[in-house]
Order: sequence, then C-alpha cells, then structure tokens
Amino acid sequence: MAVPKQRHTKSRRNKRRMHLYLKTPIFSICPKCGKEVLPHTICWHCGYYKGIEVVDVLKKLTKKEKKQRQREMKAKEKEEGGTAKEESISWEGLSRK
Repeated sequence: MAVPKQRHTKSRRNKRRMHLYLKTPIFSICPKCGKEVLPHTICWHCGYYKGIEVVDVLKKLTKKEKKQRQREMKAKEKEEGGTAKEESISWEGLSRK
C-alpha cells in the first residue's frame, strides 16, 4: 500500500482544494410568465419551453390554484400585448416591413 514519505503542507492541501466550492446557479427569465428558470429547461410555473407548451401545469392543480394561475397568465399576456402595440408603431418597426 502506498504511503506518502513526507507530510503535505497546509498550503499544498489548500491549493488542491481551491476549485472545490459550490457555484451559484445562473437563472434566465421565462419569456411566457417572467419567472426565473434554469437555462434549457421547462418553466415549471407555466409549462412552456421555447414558446411551445410542453407540460400542462394546470392539470395537477386544485380548482382554487387553477383560477389564480389563469388570472396571473392573463395579466401577463395583457402586459405583453400593450408593449407589442407600442413596438409596432415605432419608425424602426415600420421600416422593417
């Protein structure tokens, strides 16, 4: 069995362990609902990935939770609809068409 001939110093030990730490996860924002999600994953709040509904989130919720979630989604769509109209009226938007 291999046994080290000399003791490793604290600095050598710490140099080896320099890369052993937890990194904070980087979140992106879901374009559909605006919640934070990990990149390249389904949003578990609305069930969309790249603009396509992958998971029906409302299916597993209770009746009260369904109503609340639907209200949140409608409010978010109204906010997006208002900003989309402003963008289409700009000169840059008109010149592109």
